[in-house]
Parts: sequence; structure tokens; C-alpha cells
Amino acid sequence: MGQRIKGKNAMKTEENIGSGTQQSALELLREHSLSNLVEREIERQIISGELASGEKLTEAGIANQLRVSRGPVREALRSLEQAGLVVNEKNRGMSVRQISVDEAGHIYEVRAALDGLIGRLAAERITKQQLKKLKEIIKEMKLAAAKNDVVAYFPLNIAFHEILALAAHNPALVMNYRRVTNELTLFRRATLEKNISNIQISTKNHEQIVKAIEARDALVAEKLLFDHVMDSKKRLYEVLKENNEKRQK
Repeated sequence: MGQRIKGKNAMKTEENIGSGTQQSALELLREHSLSNLVEREIERQIISGELASGEKLTEAGIANQLRVSRGPVREALRSLEQAGLVVNEKNRGMSVRQISVDEAGHIYEVRAALDGLIGRLAAERITKQQLKKLKEIIKEMKLAAAKNDVVAYFPLNIAFHEILALAAHNPALVMNYRRVTNELTLFRRATLEKNISNIQISTKNHEQIVKAIEARDALVAEKLLFDHVMDSKKRLYEVLKENNEKRQK
């Protein structure tokens, strides 16, 4: 009898342990999923310009805004730090990363190389659906450019290059490309906002890129994308030079 009771108690203990393990796993999954959502929202705010370069970020402030606990926010900020979008400085805490002009120039050069590779691979591997989506975005870009609508144009530009990167069908390339483009987001926005004519230039460039990819011309697509990024770097430096000259007057 005693042995039976002991057996039953042992079974209950195992059930409790199993239940506890299952509950812990669910809580971990829930917490992990929430931190991913928080990360995506903070990233969106940085890319959209809602969170400015250099702006201080606090766990409590973000948790309050998004109505979540501080745990998922902490995990999200760590991931964004690894992605190069935020920095954690001693005695200052977390803030949106600020990139110097020289650093931006170096990143542009890396991005040009990655974009060239994307163009070459996309010309060889793009699907009909992806090509169709790029053409649809071009149409929307033309409408935004006709109205000089930077607010509408900027997300279209990001979406265009994201689809193009995916069309290369190389996950390692996409991962590295996203990191580089995220770091340059605020600079890319500045070149469009300071000189509206850049929207027209950018739209024509994108249209030529799509034509080369549709023609399956890998070498031309590679060159067009490389030049497109290096031209963006040049326009950025022109904007910064103009701003410096205005400040000196």
C-alpha cells in the first residue's frame, strides 16, 4: 500500500514537473515573441525617423509607450545593438546610433559592393512574382516623384531594395545587406529631403535596374546597382557640403 501511495506521489510529482516545464517553455516563447515585436517596432521608429539619431532610449520609457514589461524591451535593445542601430555607452545608456560622415562613407562603399552582388544574383535568380512586385513599386515611385512626395517615396525605396535583396536568394547576403542598409537609413533620408530632385534621379535609376534584371543581364544589373549606391554617397556629401557652406555664411 505504502509503495502504491509513493508511486502515485511520484507520478504527481512528474506531472507537476512536466506541467511546470511546459509552462516555462510557453512563457519563454511568449516573452521571446514579444521581444521580437518590440524590436521590430523600435526598428520601424528609427527607420521612419520618429526616433532621431542620437536620441536616448530607456527601457522604462519604451515599455511605457508600448505597454509591455521591461524584459522584452531589454532583449529588443540588445538585438538592435548587435544590428548596429543602437549603442550602449558608459554613463549614458542606450541611444539611437550616430554615424560620422567618414563612417557613413565607408559603409556606403560596403553597401555598393553588396548591392552589386545582389544585382548580379537577382538577374539570374529572380522569380516572376518578385519581378512583378518591383514593377509595381516603380509605378508607385513615379507617382510619388511626380508629387515630390518624400514621405511616400522613402518607404517605397526601402521596399524596392528589400525585394531585390530577397531576389538574390542568398540568406547570408540578405542578413549582411540589411545590417548595412539599416545603418545608413538616416543618411539616405537626408539626401532625399534636402534635395527633392534626387527623387527623380533615384526613380530613373531604379527603373533601369529593373530593366536590366528583367533582361537577365547580370553584369549590367551589377554595375547599375553599384553605381546607384556610389551616386547616393556622392549626393550625400554634396548635401553635407552645402549645409556647411550655409552655416559659414
